[in-house]
Amino acid sequence: MPLAKPVPPIRRAVPLDRGLPPGVAVDWLRAGWEDFRRVRPDASLFYGLLVMAVSMGIVLGLFLLRADYALFPALSAFMVVGPAIAIGLYEKSRALASGEEVSLRRMLFVSPRSRGQILYVGVLLVLMVFLWVRVAVLLYALFFGMHPFPGLDGIVTELLTTASGWGLLISGSLFGALFASLGFGLGALSIPMLLNERTDAFTAMGTSMALTWNNLPVMLAWGGIVLVMFALCVFTLLFGLFIVFPVLGHATWHAYVAIRGEPDSPIFTPAIPEAEAL
Repeated sequence: MPLAKPVPPIRRAVPLDRGLPPGVAVDWLRAGWEDFRRVRPDASLFYGLLVMAVSMGIVLGLFLLRADYALFPALSAFMVVGPAIAIGLYEKSRALASGEEVSLRRMLFVSPRSRGQILYVGVLLVLMVFLWVRVAVLLYALFFGMHPFPGLDGIVTELLTTASGWGLLISGSLFGALFASLGFGLGALSIPMLLNERTDAFTAMGTSMALTWNNLPVMLAWGGIVLVMFALCVFTLLFGLFIVFPVLGHATWHAYVAIRGEPDSPIFTPAIPEAEAL
């Protein structure tokens, strides 16, 4: 009598929607603050100081090169590249969660599990920023022609008191939101994933986009928090980045942990009908 074939386990669909309410985003921010203050806050502050100094240097460079027309697009592009430059803060939060030693050297010289893949995603995000700046310049030319940029004071008046200004303001905001949303979806979870898991850049970016889309309420809430806190930094002439950027970086790690689940676990397992499994 032939032996019965073993019955394989029935695989069920693992939903991409983690069922997290928008209010959980505030918990991520609190967890980021705890990571910031409880162990080596000096390391996080130094990291924030570096980001603040580089950001101010870029803004100063735009003025010195008479490219202040690119200031607004450059500031809005911060949400695109922000996740990539916070990798050292993710490393500190990861080390804290696993009970490992935290040091500034470890944060500055991160050794991710997917080494070259993080560089690939970072380059892609930077190219996206360059594309957005070029689109912003073209939009200005479409609405105002080839007239020289009137400076920050002049452009604010033009934007708020002329029909062309309102057209540029609306279209620029729409295009800026599109680029920021795409960059946020691709980078928000992919960089922590490449730090913590062995995978490739396209899988990480696709996973980040899929999880962001399927957890839209909580990720929109998180994106809103990031946007508001960065706006506060702009109003403080970027000095707020000194503290805000480290806290947001640590908090992003907790967003990754909450949305991603266990490292290297399948994101989505397609369901197999019971008839096929028998």
